Amino acid sequence: MNHIERLLATHCPDGVSYQQLGDIATLLRGNGMPKTMLTESGVGAIHYGQIYTKYGTSATETLSFVSTEDAKKLTKADPGDIIITNTSENLEDVGKAVAWLGEDQIVTGGHATVIKHDFDTRFLSYWFQTPEFFIQKKKLATGTKVIDVSAKQLAKVLVPVPPLEIQRHIADILDTFSKMEAELEAELEARKQQYAHYRQDLLSSNAVGLSMPLGEIFEMRAGTHVKASEISDDQLETHPYRCFGGNGVRGYVSGYNYDEDVAFIGRQGALCGNVHRAQGKIYATEHAVVVTPKAEVDMSWAFHKLTEMDLNQYKTKSAQPGLAVGRIKEIVISLPNIKEQRRIVEILDKFDALVNDLSVGLPAELAARRQQYEYYRDRLLTFKELEPAS
Repeated sequence: MNHIERLLATHCPDGVSYQQLGDIATLLRGNGMPKTMLTESGVGAIHYGQIYTKYGTSATETLSFVSTEDAKKLTKADPGDIIITNTSENLEDVGKAVAWLGEDQIVTGGHATVIKHDFDTRFLSYWFQTPEFFIQKKKLATGTKVIDVSAKQLAKVLVPVPPLEIQRHIADILDTFSKMEAELEAELEARKQQYAHYRQDLLSSNAVGLSMPLGEIFEMRAGTHVKASEISDDQLETHPYRCFGGNGVRGYVSGYNYDEDVAFIGRQGALCGNVHRAQGKIYATEHAVVVTPKAEVDMSWAFHKLTEMDLNQYKTKSAQPGLAVGRIKEIVISLPNIKEQRRIVEILDKFDALVNDLSVGLPAELAARRQQYEYYRDRLLTFKELEPAS
């Protein structure tokens, strides 16, 4: 029996009480605060959109601020409060929470709710990550394109209420796992920066080689339109070809084939200019540029070179920005001989695997650490429910 189990056996021998969040906490709905209101100094502010991507389970500093005048009109969050999102484009992100552990009062805006409570704030924020909460918010959510779990609906969520001593012990354990994960994330980010530095150095435009436009080195052509109904999510015998779009693999299709080593460049979308490499049975939509060699080119070198070039900078400045194939073909680069290309590839492929390959290196270690954290989080935050008195 571990320490937490002993504490539960001592303080909650018959189980842990579950109560509706609205009965044990005060929920204040945010309002206003568009991104245009955010500044680089003033009163600390957490925008709901930042909670999805910029914040973890807790925070001691804000990334943004608002003016003192604007802060007066916004919902306040005090140290120890939790800010939770009410809307998202997907069920996973709606209800994402961040515990405010800073020293000063801050503000938040629309599509977020401030939860004022008597829990250990870290414990409650961790609990909002559990499958138990996910099941409940799924039942309470409304909408299709935009998913909403309002403050009124959040108030109905049943939350476990173990003694504070137990809450703190659980939060301390999970903090340790979170710290180890954060350290690995920081190391991975440092390695990515190191990789980018070596890639730029090795692939510098000043490198020795022939100066040639991309159109003379590669065959470059846009893919072909495919209907959404032709794309399968699963790789079946009837859909054996991976289908590449502007942002990477979209699914699988039948009846098409670039059966050679190729690179793909996203032409449109959020990852315009993003580069992928692939080989075998492949299909590309019109949102991707298919790149195959004309000259003596190692396609792994081509992948690294095209990535280092940051092709997104060449997209058109129009209502629907994208990459024009003709414009890309005109870009002049330095092409080293094939022996030098392969020397560069040998170095960069090792870096690429270290920072991007989910089966080896730091990504694999980080994935294992996250899996370990999630296992202990869910185990520590799952309680036997106290039966109501008859």
